[in-house]
Amino acid sequence: MHTKRIIPCLDVKDGRVVKGINFVDLKDAGDPVSVAKAYDEAGADEVVFLDITASSDNRDTVVDMVRAVAANVFIPFTVGGGIRTVEDFKLLLREGADKISINSSAIDNPNLISEAASQFGSQCVVVAIDAKRRDDGGWNIYKHGGRIDCGIDAVNWAIEAEKRGAGEILLTSMDCDGTKAGYDIKLTKAISDAVSIPVIASGGAGLKEHFYDALTIGGAEAALAASLFHYKELEISELKEYLRDRDVPVRL
Repeated sequence: MHTKRIIPCLDVKDGRVVKGINFVDLKDAGDPVSVAKAYDEAGADEVVFLDITASSDNRDTVVDMVRAVAANVFIPFTVGGGIRTVEDFKLLLREGADKISINSSAIDNPNLISEAASQFGSQCVVVAIDAKRRDDGGWNIYKHGGRIDCGIDAVNWAIEAEKRGAGEILLTSMDCDGTKAGYDIKLTKAISDAVSIPVIASGGAGLKEHFYDALTIGGAEAALAASLFHYKELEISELKEYLRDRDVPVRL
């Protein structure tokens, strides 16, 4: 079994880390560089940095921030938000990002996945999926920060993303996001079973047990959380010791 990863996520808006519930009611949670550095020192396996309101207008701001975060963080570092072209990949990888996460742009132009994988390697390409449950029990994917229902089945899209060269899926349950009621295990398992690339579970972490469930029953290779870590409700070292004691392989 692979070593399972614990990943803090930094949602960034206007240069500050923020966190909300069900993608709204955003609250300030600190400076991105300070927060990322603290996570590196706290034993996080990776850090994900998502510019949640990114647009071409503030691309320079994002580049400066990526450069600053990369200079202070010595664990793998993923950046996403507003990345639309292979040139955007090149720019951010050059400034120190290890991986690039794409969501809306991958839906609008699936060839971007293939082009980026071909140029930089699949290991650099993370396809983020924001999924919401349908009345029939399946899940649809959403784009533009969870605002637009694409009418595409989440499991089918994950399979397509892998075929096109994605090296990882960052899977967020919109239904569970920010609720602290637990990850959507059914969704996580459905996607994990459908693809052979790693799936990062996201959305809903509130207790140590939730991470255990996502990494075992859900089949995820990694579990991501934000507010739980930002507000010191759970320390990464404490979580990892809990997982290790339950025979989940983690890096201590």
